Amino acid sequence: MPTPHELPDVLAGPILRHIDQDTFTLWLATRKPLQGQLLLSDEQGQEQQFEIDDRICDSIQLGQHCFIHLLQVSTELSSEQDYFYQLSDLEEANHSALCYPGDKRIRFRRKAEIDRIWHGSCRKPHHPQRDAMASMDDRLAQMDNSEDRPALLMMSGDQIYADDVAGPTLAAIHQIIEHLGLFSESWEGAMANSQDALLEHPYCYYQREKLLPQDKSNQEVTDSFFRGARKPIFTSAGAHNHLITLAESIAMYLLCWSPSLWELIDWQEARNRIPEAYLERYDREKQILDGFIRELPKVQRVLASLPCYMIFDDHDVTDDWNLTRGWEEAAYNNPLSRRIIGNTLIAYWICQGWGNQPETLQALRDSTRHCFQSTGIAKHETLIDIVLDWEHWHYCIDTKPKMIVLDTRTHRWRSESSPGKPSGLMDWESLSELQQELIGEDAVIMVSPAPVFGVKLIEVIQRIFTFFGKPLLVDAENWMAHPGAANVMLNIFLHGKTPPNFIILSGDVHYSFAYDITLRFRKNSPRILQATASGFKNAFPGTLLSWLDRLNRLFYGSRSPLNWFTQRRRMRIRHRRPNDQKSRTLYNQAGYGELLLADKIEDVEVKVHASNGETVMFFD
Repeated sequence: MPTPHELPDVLAGPILRHIDQDTFTLWLATRKPLQGQLLLSDEQGQEQQFEIDDRICDSIQLGQHCFIHLLQVSTELSSEQDYFYQLSDLEEANHSALCYPGDKRIRFRRKAEIDRIWHGSCRKPHHPQRDAMASMDDRLAQMDNSEDRPALLMMSGDQIYADDVAGPTLAAIHQIIEHLGLFSESWEGAMANSQDALLEHPYCYYQREKLLPQDKSNQEVTDSFFRGARKPIFTSAGAHNHLITLAESIAMYLLCWSPSLWELIDWQEARNRIPEAYLERYDREKQILDGFIRELPKVQRVLASLPCYMIFDDHDVTDDWNLTRGWEEAAYNNPLSRRIIGNTLIAYWICQGWGNQPETLQALRDSTRHCFQSTGIAKHETLIDIVLDWEHWHYCIDTKPKMIVLDTRTHRWRSESSPGKPSGLMDWESLSELQQELIGEDAVIMVSPAPVFGVKLIEVIQRIFTFFGKPLLVDAENWMAHPGAANVMLNIFLHGKTPPNFIILSGDVHYSFAYDITLRFRKNSPRILQATASGFKNAFPGTLLSWLDRLNRLFYGSRSPLNWFTQRRRMRIRHRRPNDQKSRTLYNQAGYGELLLADKIEDVEVKVHASNGETVMFFD
């Protein structure tokens, strides 16, 4: 086991977060309290020095050797030039690795007007395809002109998979918990009632579904939701290694973003923890994971260089998170499932949400400050209650055009008729708030983790499964699954004050596509473009998606009369085709999306840069 002095000074990061004309925000994790200076300079060499103290740096201690920091300084940032930053306390070797060729400090650029966006979602470390975030680094390294960089990187969900963890990753997580002294916790009402008991339990690896909650105290709800059967609350097919503790979730984030922590892992010791029956699977996953680890320095450099914005989707917490009212009643009334959801959401806040719009989360930080102490987490249940009650995960970015990022997970429009019916992705109050944000804007970019306009055939299949009481089997959480939410969202587009130029960015579905949408029978219809890019390191089963694509074009092409029987019949939807191929509309390969904006929506270029090196452009 390494001594504290043998641990890397920087555990993860730095990650460039929210920047605007007078704000610079940086996130990072270190083994000790952060000291030194933040150095900012412009192209002319004029330098500003900011002493790192509690005036610019807020820190949360999560272990004996784990401190997570958010630095935010007030400074004027022009959109006409590049800037450079450096942390004086950062080891020179680590700092150099974060700079692109020719730079001595980390280069970034603020763009007040969005001309180009990179976006995507769904980054599962043990998926066999290459990490598209590493291929971003390849492009940045080849750019001679920083004006060609994107204005921002939008990560629209599933930045981690808390519910689908490879055995080697979980074993590495537990070594990192030990190395960093991440704080332990205990709970009641489970087969393993503490972090230590969990690590010693024979079901700790590849059998955690046996440790997860199986039912809840309210038997009436259990009977109506689960048809009287004893079934797991958590529905992920990969729940065999589901994260449970806060320490596990924090370590997962660090390992997804940091190459240095993987160097501390004793892989022989990790393999010795695995039951013999699962060693073959462990070895297969380890082989894939090796490729992910090798390219983490590239990912680290991208995150340090581009302004990054994030929002959660289900796998950041657990599969089917809040999908139905019955799921919510089962999950939040069980002490263990409530704790697991709470722990993963706390980790999201600290590692992702905190850097999006820090001022909007200040009240949450102030109300939980007393829970984070140097000896551990105090009043853990209170901390979970506060975070679960928080209602402001959504945010806006004051760019041109304005960017609105939706929370489609915690403001659900619950079905009153049946606990088993899918909830709407946003409730009436949230949708009304969204409409107010849109009024008066000439153009808007809206980020919805799930596509607003999906593949109609897949939505129909999900509707059939919902009719037979099985919405969880097919993740029936599209915008059209709940009549109330669907009608309000579609009416927003029909409203006379809807911005005439409207872009929707989405992910979630593990394939990519682009639609142009206009209103039928409206002379001055708003122009809507939906661009879906998913995933960074994930993909849909190829043969199945090819058949779904063919059948969807057959039954729900833009001229099909079946469209008149759908909720979006008042809209005309035209598919853009990848590389102008007439035989398909869906693209299935790990990659990241790119939008090149233009004055007219129809002139906006939609691309996917696949991790295998292929570039796909979607043509109308």
